[in-house]
Amino acid sequence: MNVKAARASATRESILVTAERLFAEHGVHVVSNRHISEAAGQGNNAAVNYHFGTKVDLVRAIIRKHSDRMEALRAELVEAVDGAGSLRDWVACLVRPSTTYLRELGAPTWFARFSAQVMTDPALRELIAEESLASPALARAVEGMNRSMDGLPPDVRAERGDMARQLMIHMTAERERALAEGTATPRASWDDAGTGLIDAITGLILAPVTPPS
Repeated sequence: MNVKAARASATRESILVTAERLFAEHGVHVVSNRHISEAAGQGNNAAVNYHFGTKVDLVRAIIRKHSDRMEALRAELVEAVDGAGSLRDWVACLVRPSTTYLRELGAPTWFARFSAQVMTDPALRELIAEESLASPALARAVEGMNRSMDGLPPDVRAERGDMARQLMIHMTAERERALAEGTATPRASWDDAGTGLIDAITGLILAPVTPPS
């Protein structure tokens, strides 16, 4: 890689890290591309537009920066279950990649809060859905979990799937926020937090269903 290419790569990485942090802490739409450029130490306020294009393109780039390792972690878990797992096994395939990855990143991290911010935006959340469709391991994990929920009415299954997704996104974001602020967390480690999430989501899915009145 020549000097110019190396400099461009370093600039892109600086912008990605800075944007992820600012989006996580303040929200995606509150933070302008100019603000990101300035915070990343770029003299040119149009640096974000030059390297990434629109803000949507920048958000997609941040998601993809993390996706390869997450996919590898999930693929290992799915292969270990090998199609014959319990509901809890499949829930673990959905939860563990996030909590393990956040542990691997070390402190501080911003990805959980960034993801929560993106998911609260009706337009940007479609990016998460699009990227998820490109994940074979995630598709297999969701399929396995759905097979384990066959006894539930379709509307209840869909509702509890939504609940599980909200817990995975927002509980990891809440733990990440607490760690960043130095406040107490219910669990001592990301691995323990993953276990708590798996227990809670499994119990939620298996909870009794009250017949309609």
